[in-house]
Amino acid sequence: MTMLTKIGNSQGIRIPKALIKEAQLENVEIDLEVVENGLLLKPVKKTARENWEENIKQVLEENKNKKDEGVLEDFLNDSDLDDYEW
Repeated sequence: MTMLTKIGNSQGIRIPKALIKEAQLENVEIDLEVVENGLLLKPVKKTARENWEENIKQVLEENKNKKDEGVLEDFLNDSDLDDYEW
């Protein structure tokens, strides 16, 4: 049980840490929804692909002048197939 508390020009509530953890509201955006008899707080569900474009751009920028040391060259080098019987 809690009471509304004045916070500047707004009002808020203090939610016990155990309830925040149980409701999976830690460090996430929270969606507020008015329901018939109150207010529902729920974590915003993010899609798995959200922010992919920004993440890819960041990785490309961070690695712009780096050379791939081995992986690509290993794939392109098929000398190990010389002994394979076709």
